[in-house]
Order: sequence, then structure tokens, then C-alpha cells
Amino acid sequence: MRRKDREIRDRAGLEAIVAKADSCRLAFAAGGEPYIVALNYGYDWPEGDSFPTFYFHCAREGRKLDLMRASPRVCLQADCDHELVGGPAPCDWGMKYASIVGYGILRELQDSAERQAALKAIMRKYGWKGEGSFKESVLGTTTVLELRVTELTGKRKA
Repeated sequence: MRRKDREIRDRAGLEAIVAKADSCRLAFAAGGEPYIVALNYGYDWPEGDSFPTFYFHCAREGRKLDLMRASPRVCLQADCDHELVGGPAPCDWGMKYASIVGYGILRELQDSAERQAALKAIMRKYGWKGEGSFKESVLGTTTVLELRVTELTGKRKA
């Protein structure tokens, strides 16, 4: 990272961004053309794990699934805490923010229990506190993806 003074290295700082961001972007590099898509997500970050695991859901077919199958290594990006800062001159303007960038391997979850746990993690991310299960008819039309992060960096401009 070029700006070491803005780097976030500690788990608490990284997890604060993961918890606060309301969506993330997945970038794919397959077929010689970049592709990026914004997604809602859930995550788990058990004590002792170096990095979180992210979860996503989508339709049973589509471009991101085709790209994942061709090349499952992806890049994840999320950000939050945006605040425009003005000033008397154009070069005094800027943006406060916090962001993460991570890399890992994306895969489709097949096991019913894993799929439901991942979907519950997504629901918890957005405030769901209930119990219960998902309808089989919905599970049958939903693809659930898991991203095991192997590298994660954070950055904050305050």
C-alpha cells in the first residue's frame, strides 16, 4: 500500500468496515475482460481466523456464475464513512472514507445446512434477528456463494 499512514491492519478496524458497509463489489478476471458486480453480503469472522468468509446469493444462472466457474479467484471491495470535504480552492476538496480490498476463492455452496447458514449470515448483516428456515421453493432457485478471503487490506482517510 502506497499510503502507509492510511493503512488499517488490525482486525477491529477491518471488521468495522466489513460490518458497516452496506454492499460490496466482486471483480472477476476471466475471458480476458474485467467484470465487476455490486452485491449484498453476509459474513462470518470467527475468533482465531485471520480473515472473514463472505456470503452472497444470486440466481441459478448468469454471468458471474459463468466467470466464477472459469476462474474462481476474485477481488472484493467495500467502503463506508464517506464524507465530502470542501475548501476554498479546488485542490482543497477531498473525500473521507474507509475501505477494504480482499482476494480469495469463490465457490458455490451445495450443502443445504451450509446454504441456510450463509443465507442467515446475509440476513443478520442487514438487521434480521429472527430464527426460522428458508422455504425449499426459494432455496431451489437460489445460488449461494462463499468467498474464503486469503488476503485483506484496509484504508481510511479521515
